[in-house]
Amino acid sequence: MARGGGNRSRLLLVILLVTALFFITLDLRGVSLTKGSRSVTQTILSPVQRTVSTIFSPVGRFFGDVKNFGKTNAELKQALATNKLLKSRLAEKSDTKGQLAQLKAVLDLAGRGNYKVAAARVIARGSASSFSQTITIDAGSSSGIRSDMTVISQNGLVGVVKSTTSSTSIVLLLSDPSFKVGVRIARSQSVGVLSGLGSTEYSLVLLDPSGTIKTGDNLLTNGSEGNRPFVPGVPVGVVVGVDNSAASLTQTATVNSYANLNDLGIVSVILSAPTSAPSRPLLPTPNPTVTVYVTPAPVPVLSPTPSASPTRKK
Repeated sequence: MARGGGNRSRLLLVILLVTALFFITLDLRGVSLTKGSRSVTQTILSPVQRTVSTIFSPVGRFFGDVKNFGKTNAELKQALATNKLLKSRLAEKSDTKGQLAQLKAVLDLAGRGNYKVAAARVIARGSASSFSQTITIDAGSSSGIRSDMTVISQNGLVGVVKSTTSSTSIVLLLSDPSFKVGVRIARSQSVGVLSGLGSTEYSLVLLDPSGTIKTGDNLLTNGSEGNRPFVPGVPVGVVVGVDNSAASLTQTATVNSYANLNDLGIVSVILSAPTSAPSRPLLPTPNPTVTVYVTPAPVPVLSPTPSASPTRKK
């Protein structure tokens, strides 16, 4: 039955098409069978036009979607590329801002010590040489840097130059186990030797038998002959623990360095310095503490409402 119904539908469609063509032909030849022949033709063709439109409109939309998809895909790629570029520029701006802050701070420390310095960026960590804990900086002999020069950061001593090329230098860090520097206690002026331990802590051995070490003591470089490898007065670290063992012939202590060796972006190599330490210790400038004052909201004062006096009966 379904098949018979389909055949009848197709037969009806053919009849409608033939009839429509017949009226179109008569109309083109100027023969008017009825006054409304043109409207009749349009009425007959309307179902056919709707059917054809229904069949082919998805095809048109498909090709339109394919064209729009290509355009959208290109726009998406362009947006992703722009986003990547903006992120890269933002990262560069943030990095530059951080480096400028470190440069300003290290130059401030050098200025207070009256040091002539050459600033440089840290471009690598570690070395293929025998030195275990080192950094490579992007300044060398062409900038006046030589071996056995003191290297500082914004907070104090970083290490000493061990070798140079025309454009780079290798710096042995304060934390290296082979590193030793003469220091003095700012409070008592007692002299000792600070040694690296390969970590964030350092060992201090006091050379003055009559001297004392206290927790919180600030240590400064004692200086070397001819200011090499160490100039005097550079901040080194602070005592965080004291060994009071009676069996020890010398006093020892544990020290934390002022400089954060894991956060080095900009350093300075001291090219020349006064032969004597600054009159005032060059202790790192602490970050300013922001004080926030909170003003309490005023408490509303409630005035009592006067009550009506009772009326006395006369």
